[in-house]
Amino acid sequence: MLHFPRAEFDQRLRATRAELKRRGLDGLLIFAQESHYYLTGFDSGGYKHFQCAVLTTDEKPIILLTRRPDLQQARRTSTIEDIRIWYNAEDENPARDLMAILEEKGLRGARLGVEMATYGLTGANWELLRKTLENWCVLEDASSIVQLQRAVKSHAEIEFMRKAAGLSDDAVTAMLRTARPGVPETVVLAAIHDAMLKGDGDVVGGPQILGSGPKALLVRAATGRRTLGNDEQLTMEWAGIYRRYHTGIFRTVAIGKAKPQHKVLFELVKEALGAMTEAAAPGQPLGRIDEAHRRIFDAAGYREQRQWTAGYSLGATFAPRGLMDYPPMLYAGNPMSAKPGMVFFLHAVISDEHTESAMCLGHTILITPTGREVLSKLKPEYSELQ
Repeated sequence: MLHFPRAEFDQRLRATRAELKRRGLDGLLIFAQESHYYLTGFDSGGYKHFQCAVLTTDEKPIILLTRRPDLQQARRTSTIEDIRIWYNAEDENPARDLMAILEEKGLRGARLGVEMATYGLTGANWELLRKTLENWCVLEDASSIVQLQRAVKSHAEIEFMRKAAGLSDDAVTAMLRTARPGVPETVVLAAIHDAMLKGDGDVVGGPQILGSGPKALLVRAATGRRTLGNDEQLTMEWAGIYRRYHTGIFRTVAIGKAKPQHKVLFELVKEALGAMTEAAAPGQPLGRIDEAHRRIFDAAGYREQRQWTAGYSLGATFAPRGLMDYPPMLYAGNPMSAKPGMVFFLHAVISDEHTESAMCLGHTILITPTGREVLSKLKPEYSELQ
């Protein structure tokens, strides 16, 4: 059930071990599900509980500590062979089970990196870990080690992201085919999900945006569905997902006849997205993308209506992280250089509450050795769905 060749996982582990050594760490406590998946293929939802893999700088195999429901999951989806189980009980402390593994590996007194910036390590579990290992070893935040490695995609990963981008296009096509005045939003959603599943995509793990009327200005999902009205807007932000790899796409369309100012906003937002795309280039600071985004909107008088970032990195993510897979984030002044193999979701968003008008456009790009490639095949076009 591995989605990549064993050699690719081996290369990822070598790179992680090399970075641990460079930072003077003896091992890494892996809590981020994205890291489990990237380094070993382990695909699970068990990260909501205490779940940790121990990777050392030597060539000793990874040991995974997890609960009983994830035993077969780890055996059948990952390269991990040594799987230890902790069992739920009234006074159970899985951090003690982890300490026994660390003792077995000779890591008493060692400097260990911990993935802290993850939903896979709650505040309560961090406290459990910290108190259990206090004065036993040294713990320090090493959240960025695998995260930054994951930011640059391999050729195999890029192929998965191309497939995900095709699914994003399918989602937009389904929306354009289905959304009309008098159609319930649920019918549009059903058509989108149908297109995604028929394309061998994954079920969306996080809430996606599909809002009409007063909810068209929202850039976060909100519960409750309505029927599309005449002469209003529909905003859609969707993720195409293939083997956990996400690509994003953003569109706002008119339902029925558009307001004149809506078409004006479309041209402005399209110009901003084009400028952002051109600013993305290998060797250039990532902050240039957001600077281009701000320049267009601010010159047109929309400083207060725009967003304060221009997008973020994409990759293989798990709920509740959803589409976003940062760092890196695209904000003005970010000095990190773009590298070939990085993939970003660029979004240009205007929410003007004074005129109750929204316009959102976005697409996924790949940084190439000579520039950038837009992975979506759908050009931004203004749509009046009647």
